[in-house]
Formats: sequence, C-alpha cells, structure tokens
Amino acid sequence: MDGIVALFSNDAQIYSPFLGWMSPRPFFAKLREASGQSRIEPIDTLVSVTGAPRAIGYFVYHWGLKDGSQVRFDCCDVFDFDVAGLIQRMTIVYDTHPIRAEVGDKYA
Repeated sequence: MDGIVALFSNDAQIYSPFLGWMSPRPFFAKLREASGQSRIEPIDTLVSVTGAPRAIGYFVYHWGLKDGSQVRFDCCDVFDFDVAGLIQRMTIVYDTHPIRAEVGDKYA
C-alpha cells in the first residue's frame, strides 16, 4: 500500500461512489479490508485532448470480496495530476446500482 500511496500528492483526494471523498491511505486501507483476490482487465487509457494533466483508465474490475463473493463491473478511474506528476485527485466512476445490490454493506 505504501507504494500506491506514494503516487499521490500529500493533499490528494479520492472520490469513491461508495465511500465519498477520502485521502488515499484510508481509502486503500478500506479497500484492502473489504477485498480478496481481485483483478483489473484493462480496456483503454485516455488522455486529455485539451492538454490538462489528466488521464483516464477504463477497465473491467473483477472485484473479489473478503467473503469470497465476486463482483464484475466496468469502471473508469480519472486521474488529475499536479505539476510534479503526482496524482492530486482520483475520481472513480461506475454505475453503483447493480454493485450496491450485490455488495450491500460488505464494503461501506
């Protein structure tokens, strides 16, 4: 987790549709607590056409939860970078309705 958190600026924020706005360390700690074996299936990587320091990872998330259940969904992570190239803000985008029905309170 230290390696992932090191990619973020000191005042970075992550927006999760499940958890709202959080700092990186508590977010990834919460994700680790709820998750088992998970896998990301990359679809595409997109960059801003306006020159903004932004990139988007589009992928299928095969999320394994601690209780052994599996949830699969399409997701985009939007990364906004600071002048040093660190992640300033990460916005997670996916349709939460089917995920909430499957995951319930196992993560929140």
